[in-house]
Amino acid sequence: MTDALKRLSDEGVAIWLDDLSRKRITSGNLAELIDQQHVVGVTTNPSIFQKAISAGDGYQQQLADLAARKVTVDEAIRMITTADVRDAADVLRPVFDATGGQDGRVSIEVDPRLAHNTGATVAEAKQLAWLVDRPNTLIKIPATKAGLPAITEVIGLGISVNVTLIFSLERYREVMDAYLAGLEKAKAAGLDLSLIRSVASFFVSRVDSEIDKRLDKVGTDEAKALKGKAALANARLAYQAYEEVFSSDRWAALDKAGANKQRPLWASTGVKDPAYKDTLYVDDLVAPGTVNTMPEATLEATADHGQITGDTVRGTYDGAKADLDAIARLGISYDDVVQLLEDEGVEKFEASWNDLLKSTEAELKRLAPSEG
Repeated sequence: MTDALKRLSDEGVAIWLDDLSRKRITSGNLAELIDQQHVVGVTTNPSIFQKAISAGDGYQQQLADLAARKVTVDEAIRMITTADVRDAADVLRPVFDATGGQDGRVSIEVDPRLAHNTGATVAEAKQLAWLVDRPNTLIKIPATKAGLPAITEVIGLGISVNVTLIFSLERYREVMDAYLAGLEKAKAAGLDLSLIRSVASFFVSRVDSEIDKRLDKVGTDEAKALKGKAALANARLAYQAYEEVFSSDRWAALDKAGANKQRPLWASTGVKDPAYKDTLYVDDLVAPGTVNTMPEATLEATADHGQITGDTVRGTYDGAKADLDAIARLGISYDDVVQLLEDEGVEKFEASWNDLLKSTEAELKRLAPSEG
């Protein structure tokens, strides 16, 4: 074992686990990862909960209680998922306290079926924050067009947010703008800006999956040489945008009022193509003030053979832009790719949520006490 994870932390990258289940909490595994693998946060999404609850470990008693109370399936899922997030937040509370609230965070997502409804997203975010009732929670809001004003509104209420499903540089700039607008609202309302935190989850591997597929169709040597370059280029240019926004005069005024930067979070960092090294989206996205949320397999791979060689983002912007320009010259539309990925991202989470609704409903029916 190298101590690549410690080196990663020392470079200013916060290591978060992209997974949660009740078994992970009750077995002590989460506490162990915090203690031994430098994990300082947890992210969840509808697909993670669907997998955890369908596997069933540790949920039977609560499901039986919910069935006895005849709650709706929507309420049952919220009770189950918020219980896991609350317990995980308690496990991570010492990290939260030690880092002054920067890390030790657990994310929970608004119902993905609300992704295109601003008002409902705001209402759901408020409800989730109230239900979990832990200061170290982040409410996940997707970076759809309808999500942007919701981010501003929720941040303006003093609720910390993880903005998810960001694929494009333009949308990322809109997300940062929505965050700053939210801080300005919070400031006007007299809230303590130092208590508001946010991360912007910029998705990585799916960009390569889609662009590589299109490069294969082009089929030339030039196209083949560009495979595996788009995702890193996109993420690195996102960091450049982050540096620009958080050195602006607008930010300086908020910084003076005690606000925190919205950190870029590298999401979807598990490698999809077995031809690439399994730590690609960790080793090559090292920059200060970032978060890398990893599935457990990627966390283990990084611990075992990650090559952490210092900052691998700053100083790469010209090369990153050249790679994306070369891809565009081959007739592959960046705008088309990122819009497709955003649409698919929302659809995938919605499909997982619907699967979770169906499987939970079946369990509630099975466990419902007979009348009499």
